[in-house]
Amino acid sequence: MDKSHRSPVYRVLGGGAVADVILWRKWTRSTAFLVVSTALWFLFERAGYNLLSFMSNVLLLLVVILFCWAKSASILNRPLPPLPSLEISEETTVRAADEMRVWVNYVLSIAHDIAIGGNRRVFLKVATLLWVISYIGSFFNFLTLIYICVLLSLTLPVLYDKYQNPIDDKLSVAYDIARVQYEKIGSLILQKIPFHSKKEKKTE
Repeated sequence: MDKSHRSPVYRVLGGGAVADVILWRKWTRSTAFLVVSTALWFLFERAGYNLLSFMSNVLLLLVVILFCWAKSASILNRPLPPLPSLEISEETTVRAADEMRVWVNYVLSIAHDIAIGGNRRVFLKVATLLWVISYIGSFFNFLTLIYICVLLSLTLPVLYDKYQNPIDDKLSVAYDIARVQYEKIGSLILQKIPFHSKKEKKTE
């Protein structure tokens, strides 16, 4: 096995084609992914092209090409378009449904802890995360934010894979400082939030 494929980052990413693209193991695929993402972002953000019109035109062109290909193949005794089986297997559907169920149950458990359990720390974490997302979203629109995430996914993992030890040392120090500050700020905020426990509600 290739030594690079034994790296922790490669295993965390699940291996396979996705990890090869993100970690630039396959330069051609990674470069193509970056170029296509940049071109799409430029079309929709800078050139002002509409996403719905773009998808409709691409699908229309594809349908016309396949239709003309099939008709000419039947007339000239040529092979038909090499299309795979255009259907989703039951196994794929069940696997996707299981993954979706896990995430939905996780979100519902968080909502239960906040609404029913009155978990202050979970409430503070969720509120902080939503505020950060809202704050970042005020600077970028949705497509630009997706493009930034694509750029980060193509740069941060490969940098971490290359300089893992010094980055871990710096992150460990930063985590300890952030944890101390978070506990101080969290304790001050939670003291001001009037949560009532279940025992207090029963006595009332």
